[in-house]
Amino acid sequence: MTFYRFFHILLNFSGKTMGARVTMRIWTTGLVAICLAIGGAGPRAAAQVALPSAQLPEAGRVLSTLPDTGVLEPLVETSERLTQLRLDRIGALVRSHRDSIELDDRGEPAVRGVLIATGVDDAMIGHAAKAGFALIERERIEGLDLDLARFAVPEGRRLARARKQLAKLLPAAAVDADNLYFASGPGGALPRSALATTAGGGKASLGLIDGGIAAHPSLAGRVEQRGFARGAPTASRHGTAVASLLVGSGAITGAAAGQRLLAADVYGTDPAGGNASAIARALGWLAQSRVAVTTISLVGPDNKLLSAAVRRAQQRGMLIVAAVGNDGPAAPPAYPASYRGVFAVTGVDAKGRVLPEAGRALHVDFAAPGDAVLAATGTAGTDRLRGTSFAAPLVAGRLALRYPAPSVDRIGPAVTGLVMEARDLGHKGRDKVYGHGLICGACGGR
Repeated sequence: MTFYRFFHILLNFSGKTMGARVTMRIWTTGLVAICLAIGGAGPRAAAQVALPSAQLPEAGRVLSTLPDTGVLEPLVETSERLTQLRLDRIGALVRSHRDSIELDDRGEPAVRGVLIATGVDDAMIGHAAKAGFALIERERIEGLDLDLARFAVPEGRRLARARKQLAKLLPAAAVDADNLYFASGPGGALPRSALATTAGGGKASLGLIDGGIAAHPSLAGRVEQRGFARGAPTASRHGTAVASLLVGSGAITGAAAGQRLLAADVYGTDPAGGNASAIARALGWLAQSRVAVTTISLVGPDNKLLSAAVRRAQQRGMLIVAAVGNDGPAAPPAYPASYRGVFAVTGVDAKGRVLPEAGRALHVDFAAPGDAVLAATGTAGTDRLRGTSFAAPLVAGRLALRYPAPSVDRIGPAVTGLVMEARDLGHKGRDKVYGHGLICGACGGR
């Protein structure tokens, strides 16, 4: 039985009665230790340059036309409109940056003219070169012990066709495009904004992969940042908001208020930022830094490099919390939220109803406030924000308080405690809409 089968038996085993929870506590203490020792990962099901900011305002305008009926499922028409907004957004992004972005064979945006592969050796590289796929570089991602090769697509050939050809040439390797991932909430760079910094030493239990973080007073002296894209770190509205909901104290109080945070900016000023390579490198840095819980409020497609990076980070004891996105339930399943073992988080409004625009993953583990959430948005500003991006850090912060350092024997009790903390929503017990229920319901300035 794989790590993931064990892990989700653990999560599904929880009932909502005290007896079931006590039983789960007995299971989880030893069970997750076995899970991490066994290892093995892949997609659970399909997850947003710098940080396109159009998606949520547009979705918000669509949703503002809905009557307040209390119905949990969005109208079919609204779901279709959200799907079209997603397609329009991707189309506009590609048209605006044809020199750096193109679509892969699934219609997903990726870095133009580049293919990435793991599990390759010198003979494979030579074989690919004879077929016109020149090696750009080989790279080792420290912290994950993950080697990859980056190939140039032959001139005049489209990425969609080239990916299939190289995968056929190298059947023993994992070949994919360098797909892009987008913020599941309003974003945008903050030009000329000072960056949040850290003071003194000490380890951080929390990690964040997003845009850069501005020097808001609620984050003063507790954020260490590193860039994994051209021009990074560069302060962003989205990254700042998520960070404040994780560790903010004062005007903005995060779910793990006052904790230190390691933040990886995977966007910077690069139109093709937020790619799988950047996220994999960021995970390597966080794993090497012994981060226990990492928040990724970004969504995009299944990707072989990202899957491998997530799997290796998990095998090192890292717990990953991810948002399900805001493209509606008709959108493709969100990654990395859909990967096995990742905690997938949806958002709810003040009445405990799932956001109509909430995307989907192959599983949902928890819900948290995702509407009118008070967060930092710059060096001095705050705002009420909406989106599953802002629910994910609330779950991650609460989890980190129970799981302060990577340690196999602590995972079971930490997960058990979080499940016991959840307030049941929707159908009795765990369900597909809310998972185990609501975490941190009074957070986010509620």
